[in-house]
Amino acid sequence: MSEGIRTILYPVRDLEQAKARFSELAGVAPDADAPYYVGFTIGDQHIGLVPNSPHPGVVPYWHVDDIRAKLKILQDSGAETVEDVKEVGGGRLVATVKDPDGNLIGLLQD
Repeated sequence: MSEGIRTILYPVRDLEQAKARFSELAGVAPDADAPYYVGFTIGDQHIGLVPNSPHPGVVPYWHVDDIRAKLKILQDSGAETVEDVKEVGGGRLVATVKDPDGNLIGLLQD
């Protein structure tokens, strides 16, 4: 099962400048604020800012219950693995692929 896209990560060059811009845009302060990540929760949506991201653009993350099964579905449909399944803390797993059209697709499992 999938909960759809609930997390979007933006690569940023200047984290402090981006944090100020997104705080103003969202109208709220970040609920996660570290040198390696700044995140905002707005309703059911999470927006993250990532300095030194390995990705060249915005990555939408699909929240799924079985990341390996969903990753295989994407790979079987021609997607190329950009970042294999890895834990990023607290048991959270993420992976990223590039589909045949060149779109980045993130998967996230809590």
